[in-house]
Amino acid sequence: MSTLPGRLVLLGHPVAHSASPRFQNAALRAAGIPLLYEALDVTLEQLDEALDSLALVNGAGNVTIPHKEAVAARCVRLTPLARRCGAVNVFWHENHVLCGDNTDVAGVDVVAKALLQGHTAGARVAVLGAGGAAAAVLCAVERWEGARVRVYNRHMPRARSLAQRFPSTAEAVPTLDDALRDATLVVNATPVGLHDGAYPVDIDRLPAGSAVFDLIYSPTETAWVRDARETGHRAADGEGMLLEQGALAFERWFGRAPDRGAMWRAMH
Repeated sequence: MSTLPGRLVLLGHPVAHSASPRFQNAALRAAGIPLLYEALDVTLEQLDEALDSLALVNGAGNVTIPHKEAVAARCVRLTPLARRCGAVNVFWHENHVLCGDNTDVAGVDVVAKALLQGHTAGARVAVLGAGGAAAAVLCAVERWEGARVRVYNRHMPRARSLAQRFPSTAEAVPTLDDALRDATLVVNATPVGLHDGAYPVDIDRLPAGSAVFDLIYSPTETAWVRDARETGHRAADGEGMLLEQGALAFERWFGRAPDRGAMWRAMH
């Protein structure tokens, strides 16, 4: 962007739990950029008004649950990756025109490859959920040679709609057991466990040797990640993904890489 945004925000509902303001403000301070990154709790009914207000001040920011798809639909310009995902987690304005990108895909890719110890070829991935976060997972996995995804969502038509956008990689399945069968990586792309210790999948139902990736971030890790690791599964929550997508968003807004060390320290 040629000029600084007039406002830098996170749009979501809820957002009080988010660590994004903490690490983005650390990155802004380290870069000497005179902006404050704010979390805005915006319901779906308030989203259009919020975006209209941000357009007036050349606003930019991030998007989180549940608005990633709705903001993508509002964008006049989308990067090819955001268009492929049908979801936006980074937005900015150019001459008051709303633009969107998706840096979640790169964040997913970094963490998932680490969990699989680089063995992504032929991976069998179970994805729980069918929203914007799940779409980012499919966008990442479709680049892995021979990898396959089974998508499970309680609302089967939603799972089918997502899978049909990735026909060479994904299929929608009617039951959780179908999704988990022989999975080498199990990904939670739902809000389950965000505010409590709920498991998206009981630990004893996880396939032996499977890795576990919870896209939810919690300061002490989610209960699902902790307990899966204790039973021998390689497991990670959304911290690594959150930091990487945030760093790439910073690059999109300001045309330079942030101090990732400052961002990481702000999280701990």
